[in-house]
Amino acid sequence: MRKIQLANVSQLADYDDIIDVRSPAEFAADHIPGAINAPVLNNSERARIGTLYKQVSPFEAQRLGAAIIARNIALHLETRFSKRPREWRPLVYCWRGGQRSAAMAHVLAQVGWRVGQLQGGYKIYRRHVIDELEVLPACLQFRVVCGSTGSGKSRLLHALQAQGAQVLDMEALAQHRGSLLGNLPDQNQPAQKLFETLLWSALRSFDSRFPVFVEAESRKIGVLAIPTNLLEHIRQGECISIETSMTARVKLLMEDYAHFLEEVDLLKCTLAPLLDLHGHKVIEQWHKMALKGEWPALVADLLNRHYDPAYLRSTANNFPRLKDAQILQLTSLDEAELLLASQALLKQNH
Repeated sequence: MRKIQLANVSQLADYDDIIDVRSPAEFAADHIPGAINAPVLNNSERARIGTLYKQVSPFEAQRLGAAIIARNIALHLETRFSKRPREWRPLVYCWRGGQRSAAMAHVLAQVGWRVGQLQGGYKIYRRHVIDELEVLPACLQFRVVCGSTGSGKSRLLHALQAQGAQVLDMEALAQHRGSLLGNLPDQNQPAQKLFETLLWSALRSFDSRFPVFVEAESRKIGVLAIPTNLLEHIRQGECISIETSMTARVKLLMEDYAHFLEEVDLLKCTLAPLLDLHGHKVIEQWHKMALKGEWPALVADLLNRHYDPAYLRSTANNFPRLKDAQILQLTSLDEAELLLASQALLKQNH
């Protein structure tokens, strides 16, 4: 049997695979990036053992838990890990580096693999993420892409990324477009802790010698909050302001929000929170335009009445360097023009 190696968060990259043995529900809430979920207790089994521990006795809970854990580990060995080579080096973790990860690590070490166990488990890893989110933003040079709704901010980020630029795409990580209508069809946002993990993973990958391009955002993207320290450093960054025509903006929004064109009732429900701000008359007018399929007119009216005034208020208050922004004028938002714009920006910002 090989000796189990105790590892810390700084050694994550030293292992071939990271094995999270917590329940699927725990894993869904947050996990180390790239980790494989191989639970030794599933959601219902974990709940059952917890109830037994509290209502009967710790001994009975441990006896039943050991039997279930043994069966689950055996199943993982026969399926998920059956093709792993002799040289495989996995790192195992659970909630606090306790019995669940110890049981898996012990069996894997018995097989002969070079196994590591994360000291302190997920709890220590989570503490590390929180601490790093307080430190990393100050080390980076943010270039903040500003512009009215529909001006192509996200598309410009994608073009910059394709050219090799460092990009922090928070809307992609949050699985949300960042506005009232920003829910992505058939996609749920990640849990807050997982969102923070994804941000941490992105930030730690950046080279501080080069700028990081990021979109101007509010404090929240959908239901998710951007960590305060990160948001404050982004808002102190140099700004790039996109200016383009209303026609181009309407065209882009009709492409990006095409699902609303097919589901008018969904659009009506999504616009409901604007009732107090704009009143029944305006909301009803928007509903009628949607029912008639007057999409370009509806989108333009939403921009003029709601989104543009909100954008002007928000950016003026939150981005003090916007007045000195580099202006990026785009006649269209097609792929070719965004490619040229991204290339020009990279030349000017390196």
